[in-house]
Amino acid sequence: MTPQGLMLCDDLIFFSRVAGTARAAGLSVRQVKSSADAISLAKQHAPSGVIVDLQNPGLDLLAFLAELKAACPVMPRIVAFGSHVEADVLKAARQAGCDRVMPRSQFAKELEGAIGEWLSKEPNPPTPFPKKEGGAGKPSGLSPSPLGGGVGEGSSEDTPA
Repeated sequence: MTPQGLMLCDDLIFFSRVAGTARAAGLSVRQVKSSADAISLAKQHAPSGVIVDLQNPGLDLLAFLAELKAACPVMPRIVAFGSHVEADVLKAARQAGCDRVMPRSQFAKELEGAIGEWLSKEPNPPTPFPKKEGGAGKPSGLSPSPLGGGVGEGSSEDTPA
């Protein structure tokens, strides 16, 4: 099966989690451990999405994105994740042009519900409503926090430091 996505990540255990989630959604993702490997595969078959671990050893994100753009007829969707304590790295990834940038913990939390969007060939695929715990999917009447976390979640991971 030709992969819909590539994941630039040298963490085999974390990649296994992502690959299993993609497989359960009827998608495929292939692990690459270097930018050069990612570009080589992208030249053979342009991916619809690329997931990037910003802590991957030797990653020069700006150079990687420029090479990827040159290798693909249509720029794939880029989802990047990194350490929540390295807010400057997350900010630089946003400025470099990644479509989604988030802390690793948020990436893991959103993985199951968003993998289809991240690896979709559609420009803006429809996203299903998130599953609600204990409320049979009924809205709670609470509005989300302007800081990115839900009301009462107390998370500031998506907020630059």
